[in-house]
Amino acid sequence: MGKKKPPPATASLFDDMTDDPVPPPDDPALPPDAPALPADLPASWRKALDPETRLPYWADLARFVAAERATQTVLPPEADVFNAFRFTPLERVEVLLLGQDPYPTPGVAHGLCFSVRPGVRLPASLRNIYRELEADVGAKPVAHGYLAAWARQGVLMLNACLTVRAGEPNSHAGKGWEKFTDAAIRAVNARERPVVFLLWGSYAQKKEKLIDAGRHVVIKGVHPSPLSADKGFFGSKPFSKVNAALAAAGEKPIDWQLPDVAQED
Repeated sequence: MGKKKPPPATASLFDDMTDDPVPPPDDPALPPDAPALPADLPASWRKALDPETRLPYWADLARFVAAERATQTVLPPEADVFNAFRFTPLERVEVLLLGQDPYPTPGVAHGLCFSVRPGVRLPASLRNIYRELEADVGAKPVAHGYLAAWARQGVLMLNACLTVRAGEPNSHAGKGWEKFTDAAIRAVNARERPVVFLLWGSYAQKKEKLIDAGRHVVIKGVHPSPLSADKGFFGSKPFSKVNAALAAAGEKPIDWQLPDVAQED
């Protein structure tokens, strides 16, 4: 996997753009000010999600995030916004784990739901995930919270909103990201091979309507937040359930054991 480009000196929402397969700027099918998807996204995701860039909400979303970045601290950094798609190409998705929005603390989020950068103190939800992980499949807890090893195995770690204002959870909700990530969920749902959808909490479970449960496996559970983990997350065995579903479909189970040392791309 190639290294991600550093953010440009003057950032806009989608600085890394390409004209292929997006129409040229004078094409009337492309809304004004609508940026293309980053050129370094896997081709499978660009093909699936490019139609969203032709819709009016996309240009509105781009203008909103650009205005936010001009006056506020927006997370994650520009270069990391689309990392969920970079780490897990559409054709390699085996599991979709859905979060709500990025961690609102600077230096923490890097584009994969629940994951944090190496060296960052573990958030409470992630500590609870590790606790259940050990109880469920015997995976040894590690000192870091960098979950990219799961993403590389086919766990699409997607937030419903891909950006947030620092210190203000859900501040970018309702601005268009949900339409974009719903399109990503639909693209995964369209896969012929069975995929396991892991939906923790009521917010994630609202997306169940986008999933064909006759072809795919939906595993619902309590969110690992400290506010709810004691109400059913602990003891729910989500990780072994995911692997059982993958094995039943003839797919390779996920190795949930994280490396002792985070290996950042």
